[in-house]
Amino acid sequence: MAAGAFPIRHDEIAEARRLASRLPDLLVAAHRVAANAMFGFHGRRRPGAGETFWQFRSYQMGEPAKRIDWRRSARDHHLFVREREWEALQTVWLWPDLSPSMHFRSRLAEHEKSERALVLVLALAELLGRGGERVGVPGLMPARTGRDLPERLAAALMHAAEAREWPDLTGIKRFSEIVIVSDFLSETDTIHDRLARAAERSLRLHLLQVLDPAEESFPYGGRLEFQDPETGVTWLAERADLLKERYHERLLAHRQAITQMTQRAGYSFAVHHTDRPASEGLLVLQSSLTAPVEPRLTG
Repeated sequence: MAAGAFPIRHDEIAEARRLASRLPDLLVAAHRVAANAMFGFHGRRRPGAGETFWQFRSYQMGEPAKRIDWRRSARDHHLFVREREWEALQTVWLWPDLSPSMHFRSRLAEHEKSERALVLVLALAELLGRGGERVGVPGLMPARTGRDLPERLAAALMHAAEAREWPDLTGIKRFSEIVIVSDFLSETDTIHDRLARAAERSLRLHLLQVLDPAEESFPYGGRLEFQDPETGVTWLAERADLLKERYHERLLAHRQAITQMTQRAGYSFAVHHTDRPASEGLLVLQSSLTAPVEPRLTG
């Protein structure tokens, strides 16, 4: 392959070892990104049905008397209500796509897509952990709480048997939230089937597409050989510059298709580029998780 084209396929075992060796540095980067985003982030705790005590607040006229906490009210001769924490959406499953296509890095970016996906997921785990929420990795780590979630998550990913682009959601309970950070460059039919199966099980997905800037701009010209990192199939282009317009059309159509599918299912979808600060991607994920649940479209 000529320099600057898409990456040559690497041996998966060697790639996994290389990425594992980078985990300590990526953890440091994730802690730094999370620390910068910590200010103003208060998690997603809110009042609602649950068993965990959250706070006392003043009784409001018209509320059922059975909600009054008489012991607390007796201390100040004022009526107080004991609020419990809403627990319906307090388990978040995180999944970074570490498949071969995510190991691409052009000369326009400092980091591979897989490294950025890891940093974003680890930083989000830290934020959610500090907010008291349960975080897990489908098939690799059960949902749990704690301040050491990034380290636990990194260890689980490091010992994964294989790098898969899409998580196994069969064991995830209904109404759970799943954050998936990937390039989502699979065929649209494949993506459609995956989203449809998740929607059937009432899961709430948050998709963040991570792309290298070269995958957006296609800064290639001349005679180049391209290779699919997933299959190893090669294709020779005599004039790569003549492919730019058609490439942009297909990329836009692919993204629009994903946008329509996620909107119909009530999921969130956004795009992040590896030449931008990781904090921008983390902010997008934070906003998606704290946004109200969108109703699904029908018809």
